[in-house]
Amino acid sequence: MIKITINRNVSGLIQSFTMTGHALFAGHGQDIVCAGASAVSFGAINAVHELTGIIPEIEQGQDGFLSCAVPENIPDKVQEKIQLLLEAMVISLQTIEEQYGEHIKITFKK
Repeated sequence: MIKITINRNVSGLIQSFTMTGHALFAGHGQDIVCAGASAVSFGAINAVHELTGIIPEIEQGQDGFLSCAVPENIPDKVQEKIQLLLEAMVISLQTIEEQYGEHIKITFKK
């Protein structure tokens, strides 16, 4: 199962997210749940970088591990853009979870 944790600060802004595990929906190269979650998360990270100039702190590892953190002390206007992109990512991931909930789980933490 892919497990995603979205970490928000006390104001509700997304500070970071982590993703780990494998969907096990289908075989390697055929797993649409894994492909969808990967495309959405990496697309959001790339969009943050390209559209705001901010480079998130990224860590990748074994077993599908991905961690992304938004740097601190970003100007408000830039933070608004980043949050819009990350909230769009969350909505896309929730859409996948609604359809394939046995293979992907999203948790929110404050």
